[in-house]
Parts: sequence; structure tokens; C-alpha cells
Amino acid sequence: MTEAPQGPAAGLTPHICIRDGRAAEAVDFYVRAFGAQEQRRMTADDGKRLLHAHLLINGASLMLNDDFPEMRGGRPSGAPEAMVLHLQVDDADAWFARAAAAGAQVTMPLADMFWGDRYGHVTDPFGFTWSIGAAIKGG
Repeated sequence: MTEAPQGPAAGLTPHICIRDGRAAEAVDFYVRAFGAQEQRRMTADDGKRLLHAHLLINGASLMLNDDFPEMRGGRPSGAPEAMVLHLQVDDADAWFARAAAAGAQVTMPLADMFWGDRYGHVTDPFGFTWSIGAAIKGG
């Protein structure tokens, strides 16, 4: 078995595709909603769509790009309904409130869960579901 890389190349990084030429708008939303820090942005040759963007959210990487139908080989686009992007944070109430204030739709209100987290879901304007959780304080 090959040893896993260490450092910035280690782990698993979600890479999401934003429909309708809205990737730049998504970057701006993630900055407002989740305090994302933009690391890199590359515009496609058409000067409009984002070929690649790299964000840091809560210390983890998220990569995204605009949809390029001409590169999908006929496969459909869209946010997978079974996918959830999870944020484990220090204060679920604060992160949840910030996301909702930025325009995320609350799809599962925050609640104290049996596994010891305060946990809930929001859906961003681009169709992606984000779970937000934090250890219950004093629990």
C-alpha cells in the first residue's frame, strides 16, 4: 500500500461545480456565509467563467469552478442531492446565523443532537447543502 501524502496535498478536498455561470457569485457568498478566504482564482479563456477557485473555509480547502457543458461529454450537471458538505466548527450558532444572514436557506434548524453536537443544515443559493456542527458546550 502506498503511503498517503502529508501536508497541503493530504486528505480529501471537495471540488464543486456551480451551474449557470455563477461561480464568482458563489465565491463571494462563501466569503460572507462561512468566512472563506480566497487562495486562488483562474478565469477561463472566455474571460467570464471561473476555471478554478480555491478557498479556505475553517482551515479546510474547497475548490470550485463554473460548469463547462462542452467538457462534460454529455453527462448532466447539477448538485448531487445525496451530498452534504460538513463544517465542524467552534460555535455552531454563530456559523449558522452568519450563513443564514448571507442568504442560505435553513433546511434543518440547529438542535442539540444525541451524538453530542449542536447540528443543523442550510442550503446555499447554488443548491448545495451544508451541515454545521459543534460540540455541545458543557456536554
